[in-house]
Amino acid sequence: MAMTATQKIIAAHCKKQSVSPGEVVMVNVDKAMGNDITAPVAVRTVAAKGDKVDNPDNVIFVLDHFVPNKDIKSAEQCKCIREFAQRQGISHVYDVGQMGIEHALLPEKGLVRPSEIILGADSHTCTYGALGAFSTGVGSTDLAVAIMSGKGWLRVPEAIKINLTGKPGKYVSGKDLILTLIGITGVDGANYKSLEFFGDGIDALSMDDRFTVANMAIECGAKNAFFPVDGKAEEYLHSAGVADFTVTVPDADAEYVRTIDIDLSKLQPTVAFPHLPSNVHTFDEGFDIPIDQVVIGSCTNGRLGDLAVAAEILKGKKAADGVRVIIIPATQKIYLDALKLGYLETFINAGCAVSTPTCGPCLGGHMGILADGERAVTTTNRNFVGRMGHPGSEVYLASPAVAAASAITGRLTDPRTI
Repeated sequence: MAMTATQKIIAAHCKKQSVSPGEVVMVNVDKAMGNDITAPVAVRTVAAKGDKVDNPDNVIFVLDHFVPNKDIKSAEQCKCIREFAQRQGISHVYDVGQMGIEHALLPEKGLVRPSEIILGADSHTCTYGALGAFSTGVGSTDLAVAIMSGKGWLRVPEAIKINLTGKPGKYVSGKDLILTLIGITGVDGANYKSLEFFGDGIDALSMDDRFTVANMAIECGAKNAFFPVDGKAEEYLHSAGVADFTVTVPDADAEYVRTIDIDLSKLQPTVAFPHLPSNVHTFDEGFDIPIDQVVIGSCTNGRLGDLAVAAEILKGKKAADGVRVIIIPATQKIYLDALKLGYLETFINAGCAVSTPTCGPCLGGHMGILADGERAVTTTNRNFVGRMGHPGSEVYLASPAVAAASAITGRLTDPRTI
């Protein structure tokens, strides 16, 4: 039976010649990951079952959501994880000073390999599909099972093929691509399906772009995303110390339930208005929306390339009066690289606040909560009601270029006009 790339990876991990969409299978899990919100539930479950851990080297804990700890409860959550990891000899624990936002950190640390199955107790675990892995979000109970047994259950997904052509124009990025795609599908148009990206247009996307696209696959309901491993991906893997890996490609006659063609050259800077990632608009509509806050960071757009674009636009300029601008590098390495390249100086001179790596305001945690009636332009991944603070606030999702341009004008702004 012909299979997609995702189906092939699943089949290999349950020792079957082939699998079919809709089939429920038990797979061997290469990596199991949790954070300071989701892991405590899992580790307490494991502890109640006798502290059995299948393979400590395959367990990863990243303390990133309410870290540095914002209150007593978040401190207790992290303490629970630290103590469990110490008891079990789990070495992949990334805490204050070493951690980063999980979905930027794992690839950077060489913890993601093509064709692996990675289960993470966070919905944006689908990010690692940018490196040809099968990765998806699970609940804390499934994480506990993966920690104890090294296994997890999956329903084999159908697939949607995304065919990319052309090259994006100035200040058009992976964020604009994925927002455009979510606008096409809606927030539930890919429910429990794999999004598999192909076409000559992939070569025009940086690895940062691909991580962004894969990260937000969940925002249209997808189970996972998949990009083929090409020269850029191999270069990234080698830079992260990954030398030994297996590449999976789909069968030529694999079946897809839908094919979507996107010409990257026709994309424009795109913004998702409140309160859904699918509520997308482009600047040719002529809107004029004042803002109170800008956030550039998150597991979606806190990588070095994202900061480079923002610094290019902000260099020599100032944030508008009354606009708070928060920059959050996604990892310590990205922070240090941005420092060496002068980006942080540019941000500070422009009147921005620069944070240590943290998820922070993305999920309404800390470091930039919105008050009633306030509006934020942010490079994060969700804009649901109350996502970044008060239910009466508004979140506009955009690329780093749009966010930086908007910081200068104090209004939602097309970066091509700056």
